[in-house]
Amino acid sequence: MNKGAYYVKIVEWSEEDQCFIGSCPGLFYGGCHGQDEKQVFAELCDIVEEIIMLYQQDSKPLPMVTSGRDYANKMLELA
Repeated sequence: MNKGAYYVKIVEWSEEDQCFIGSCPGLFYGGCHGQDEKQVFAELCDIVEEIIMLYQQDSKPLPMVTSGRDYANKMLELA
């Protein structure tokens, strides 16, 4: 399994921007956006892999993984 799988990736619709926004909390700020949800997710996965590669090239430790923390249910509890 690739290291990107250990980081939560979120794609959500933005009413304000009128497009899908992709982000990876805990690994990097910012993200990607577009009109096609699947395309945004694919681009987000590519960005995650690139960021991990940059961390490794710079011999920096990766941020703490975010998968396996049940974020979906925690967000529902806050709503």
